[in-house]
Amino acid sequence: MAESFSRSAGAGGETHQVADDAHPVLTTNHGTPIADNQNQLKAGPRGPVLLEDEIYREKINHFDHERIPERIVHARGSAAHGYFECTKSLADITVADLFQKEGQRTEVFTRFSTVAGGAGSVDTPRDVRGFAVKFYTRQGNWDLVGNNIPVFFIQDAIKFPDLIHAAKMEADRGYPQAATAHDTFWDFISLMPESTHMIMWAMSDRTLPRTFANMEGFGVHTFRFINKEGKSTFVKFHWKPKAGLASTIWDETVKIAGADPDFQRRNLFESIDRGDFPTWELGVQLFDEEFADSQPYDVLDATKIIPEEVLPVTIVGKMVLDRYPDNFFAETEQAAFVPSHVVPGIGFSNDPLLQGRLFSYTDTQLSRLGSVNFHQLPINAAKGRAAAAGCPFMNQQRDGHMQMAVPKGRANYEPNSLARAGEEAGAREDPTAGYTTFPSQEEGPKLRVRPESFADHYSQARLFFRSMDPAEQAHIASALVFELSKVSIEHIRVAVMANLRNVDESLASRVADGLAMDLPPASKTAAPVLDMDPSPALRIIRGPLEKHTLEGRTVGILIADGTDAGELDAVKTAVKQAGGTPMTIAPKVGKVPLADGSAITADAQLFGQPSVTVDACAVILAEAACAKLLKEGAAVQWVMDAFGHLKAIGYNAAAKPLLDKAGVEPDDGVTDLAGFVEAAKKRYWDREPSVRTLA
Repeated sequence: MAESFSRSAGAGGETHQVADDAHPVLTTNHGTPIADNQNQLKAGPRGPVLLEDEIYREKINHFDHERIPERIVHARGSAAHGYFECTKSLADITVADLFQKEGQRTEVFTRFSTVAGGAGSVDTPRDVRGFAVKFYTRQGNWDLVGNNIPVFFIQDAIKFPDLIHAAKMEADRGYPQAATAHDTFWDFISLMPESTHMIMWAMSDRTLPRTFANMEGFGVHTFRFINKEGKSTFVKFHWKPKAGLASTIWDETVKIAGADPDFQRRNLFESIDRGDFPTWELGVQLFDEEFADSQPYDVLDATKIIPEEVLPVTIVGKMVLDRYPDNFFAETEQAAFVPSHVVPGIGFSNDPLLQGRLFSYTDTQLSRLGSVNFHQLPINAAKGRAAAAGCPFMNQQRDGHMQMAVPKGRANYEPNSLARAGEEAGAREDPTAGYTTFPSQEEGPKLRVRPESFADHYSQARLFFRSMDPAEQAHIASALVFELSKVSIEHIRVAVMANLRNVDESLASRVADGLAMDLPPASKTAAPVLDMDPSPALRIIRGPLEKHTLEGRTVGILIADGTDAGELDAVKTAVKQAGGTPMTIAPKVGKVPLADGSAITADAQLFGQPSVTVDACAVILAEAACAKLLKEGAAVQWVMDAFGHLKAIGYNAAAKPLLDKAGVEPDDGVTDLAGFVEAAKKRYWDREPSVRTLA
């Protein structure tokens, strides 16, 4: 079907829809016609964004104030306190205090979140996860506000309100909540080829993390480090989980949402409570202008990565989260993360998405927290600076709603000469140690334009898909089929498939087959699509961060009346020795009589602790109890789900009939109790084709 509007592509390959007889002219709230709704006003195509851009400021202002008091995006969040420890000095690259000495520790507060859902949504939808860290440094607070994915949907911040409006619940019907499987999201995506790389990530297992501790984190943008000589080095930030990358399977995710909507929040609390502190290494990719200019993509483009095989990640520190908040509202909810909050030695690039965020986040916090004094809330106060200088902030700003400080004297302006009269004169600027912006040379006309270097929207999407393990490729194709099956407007599905042909022909064919639709011609590209070398570092399955371990993981042990105490104790001991946490699960949580006449209290009840909530499963039963559980649907489903979700299953001889009824077939992950703990360290992806049909 022909489109009923005029559509063209800009210099960067972005979509422009032009007013015609059927579509009125887009205007500001004050009635001014808008010539370009795709790009912020910049000083030159790759220059910084200009504050005079009233069209962007009005649009983002209105968006930032659309919800009160809940966050508009990332409303569903969980957080913890901890510390960052520098393990490699960067004193020659940056004057940022936290990177000066090996062994130096800096207090942190880290919040994980979903993007699309409200505060009352569940923990486990297919969604990008926020990964925001507040460093309480001795130079003030630094907020590294990123995601668990290193790229984003859009290249220019002026499109952020449109992206979120399209992704959120549909405006007329108020659903679906925390889901992108609907018309408006995919309509937007189909018309935004720059989103294609992010869609590969969003449809991958990266958006189904098992726990917060099993996620990578990224700063997304290109930032700057600045040293004492004023030299700038570009930097991209990576958080590498010590627990390894791990994800759930879609069917497992759906069942977790029903069994425990707070699954990841609960895991964070319980992990810290038992001393399994979530830990990440902080890595950096450091490069200069010459390196940036040599790449076949623009490092200022937030839809692109620098593959680790091209530029390795250097580990410079670690973060340990070791204390859960004392009060969820006072800390997790009132924490305000703002990307423009940096310290000396850290600066910004001209990435137009980053430039827009520098304004937007402060504006949002002013609306959400209701006051210019949100920095005085204890969770936001500059603790590190207080320790170093006796006061977290020292300036002439006064009054305002919810003012909690009590400034003394009349020096609420600067410069002043009140000290000559014996009065308190207040703080003064520090040209030596104070924050200075890197003096980059910029020139060019003021214009709204996307640089041509941003025009390649498919090469890195192709790189990502072709870097995946075959199992992950099947998951991506199946996720696209599922999402597009929820799209009721046929031409949107067609447009998405046309874009997918520019990513990978096999992917597009698998999606078309899964939808029983004809494959359309490939959409027109704004730049040639390149075949880049695959990046194995992008994989979860059989990738460098997949970790075969029980450390920090939970093993469910199904028991019932008459279970052999020796077998049970042996499994529990072996799980603990491997660093895992054994959880006994029984039909009843009170006393469970064992074969030797003793009894134990189960940790959880069978009906309330399905196998989706644990990482591996053991079944230790007596013959009579097994015969009884063969008639119990919850027990059969418990084992069936464990097998279907590719988990290791250990069992004793008496439990074999339950496995048979659940359809468990022999493989390397189905073992006797002697081999169970070693098997429990892995997921058995080779089993998947035998338990479900994937695209």
